Amino acid sequence: MRGLIWLTLLFAVAAGFAVLATFNHGQVVMLVPPYRVDVSLNLFVLALLALFVALYVIIRVLRNIYKMPERVAAYRNRQRSRRANIALRDAVANLFAGRYTRAEKAAREAAEQDDNRGVAAIIGARAAHRMREFARRDAWLAEAQGANLEEARLLQTAELRVDTRDAEGALEALTEMRAQGARRMQAQLVALRAHQHLKHWPEVLNLLKMLEKREALHPALAAKLKQTASEGILRDHRHDADALLKCWQELPADARTSARIADVAAELLISLDRPREARDIVEAALAEHWDARLLRRYADCAGGDALPLIQKAEAWQQRHPNDPDLLYALGKLCQHQRLWGKAQTFLEGALRHTDDRHLQQRLHLALAQLFEGLGQMDQANRHYRACATA
Repeated sequence: MRGLIWLTLLFAVAAGFAVLATFNHGQVVMLVPPYRVDVSLNLFVLALLALFVALYVIIRVLRNIYKMPERVAAYRNRQRSRRANIALRDAVANLFAGRYTRAEKAAREAAEQDDNRGVAAIIGARAAHRMREFARRDAWLAEAQGANLEEARLLQTAELRVDTRDAEGALEALTEMRAQGARRMQAQLVALRAHQHLKHWPEVLNLLKMLEKREALHPALAAKLKQTASEGILRDHRHDADALLKCWQELPADARTSARIADVAAELLISLDRPREARDIVEAALAEHWDARLLRRYADCAGGDALPLIQKAEAWQQRHPNDPDLLYALGKLCQHQRLWGKAQTFLEGALRHTDDRHLQQRLHLALAQLFEGLGQMDQANRHYRACATA
């Protein structure tokens, strides 16, 4: 529609000029002694217009010829940029498709364009890392320069180094990244893995607390990592009972009620001759979670006098009358207190109510030791054989 309007206006202007030219009888006289040239005004105007058009065309042609090298260079740059952008897209696609050789080759082509060099270098680094070419990986990362790429380079450096268990190198990169004011959830995840490798358990717990607030980890994985870190902290203080108890009190509340962690703490305290504290830990954990491993550990918490533990376990028996692990604990406690008849009753009762081969082995061994202490060697040998074959 717009073209039709312009065409109509053009025809109207042409018609106007034609009408004006019809009524225009003027002449232009050019005197060039000894010559005189008379030209109609209409022809003179048309000649001026033709001259203007001719000069314009000549100037444009000369200008284009003068700028030809620059235009050819710009065209070539556009073609190189187009090829580099295509190569960058191919590099990303090949990287995610697992074609790492092609990804690195495409990244090398994309890096020929200055604007793509930093991003292409990071892609090339990841591809080389997947091919276990660590020297090329580091060379690629060194090329990833640029104000907007510094955080990306440092984070990728940390992530790739932690993949190869270079936890210290990863933490150095993360420290430099934090010095520039960056705190990313991905950086915290990488730091978590690095501290795990280095067994920096307090840092692991701190990172887990932050990542759980941001819902960056599955709850099951977070709980498992928290258990591992808590256990690691306790084992790091396995030679000092007071330091161990202090670390135990500083653990998160949910960690202290975990059966696994409570069992580890009780085991370490018993080995340090602190059965009373071990007993308190086991009883508190059992109040939250009724667990077989804690019941078996409870039998080792007697210390010098097992009667309070026997009374506590008999109170539990009213709620769990046929629990084989509880019966085992009662049998061991009675054996420790030299209540031979009750010990035999509890151990044999546990043996009747369990199909756990590991517990059966423990029960046969306890009965064998019981009968051996009573001088009944036939019974003891029978249970020793049953323990060996359980």
